[in-house]
Amino acid sequence: MKKAMPFVATAIFVAVVALIFFSMAKKEGPVTIVKGNTAFKPLPIKLDRTNDTECKMLIKSERNACEVIAPDGRTWFFDDPGCMILWLKDKPWADRAKLWVHTLDTKRWIDAHKAWYGVADATAMHYGFGAREKRCKGCIDFEEMRLRMLRGENLTNPKIRKKLLGV
Repeated sequence: MKKAMPFVATAIFVAVVALIFFSMAKKEGPVTIVKGNTAFKPLPIKLDRTNDTECKMLIKSERNACEVIAPDGRTWFFDDPGCMILWLKDKPWADRAKLWVHTLDTKRWIDAHKAWYGVADATAMHYGFGAREKRCKGCIDFEEMRLRMLRGENLTNPKIRKKLLGV
């Protein structure tokens, strides 16, 4: 029995290590990019499991979420239209990408270029550009939103915040 004890202990140790290894292998890491979206349609976002490509935050809600699909079908995810704009600014293929945004009013995915954007909405990164399918008073179009975002004219700028919200 004493001769078998080292073999039993070794077998138990190997079994425990193997169990730990296999249990870790089954866990999915956070989603950052999906390849092969050649249909160029918005993909379902795994909430609390998908990272915003620009700010690296986990996407908690589809509210104002965005997706960018490159011409080769690679898809990136964003929790705020502002993050999408900042990330796209240096991409040579940005003018050929398909952009999607989830709207506040109809709660649908629409072409981000066709959306209307509020300027003082609650958004994940507090830029303030909440997307809508239907035009609303005070809303701006995609190009104006893009320009304001790139110029820093959003709610993260204290002067703009005070002008729009009085705080």
